[in-house]
Amino acid sequence: MGFLTDSTHLHITTWVIGLILFFIAATGISKSKGIHMVLRLFYILILISGGALFFKWRVNFEYDIKFLLGILLIAMMEMILVRQAKNKSTNVFWVLFFIFLFATLFYGLKLQMGFDLF
Repeated sequence: MGFLTDSTHLHITTWVIGLILFFIAATGISKSKGIHMVLRLFYILILISGGALFFKWRVNFEYDIKFLLGILLIAMMEMILVRQAKNKSTNVFWVLFFIFLFATLFYGLKLQMGFDLF
């Protein structure tokens, strides 16, 4: 299981691809339900790679916050897509999505396994 926890490359790759797929699905470039299903597969991959990093590198409560923010971010992504499919308002979920995205990226880059940007 070292490939999951030795570096953050797998985790970063999965969430970057997940975000790209999310924006493709959310903007309606592709009306295919297949994009949404592939995105759900990437949700699982993000959770597996993030969970492995969480359980190996967790040393303080900031990792708990980052884990919770990541789960909330994925929840907002799914809520936006499902509500768009039902033609319901998604404004509040978009605001929450960007708040959780910023906070998750901030914590992810700030923590021990992140990059030295801050």
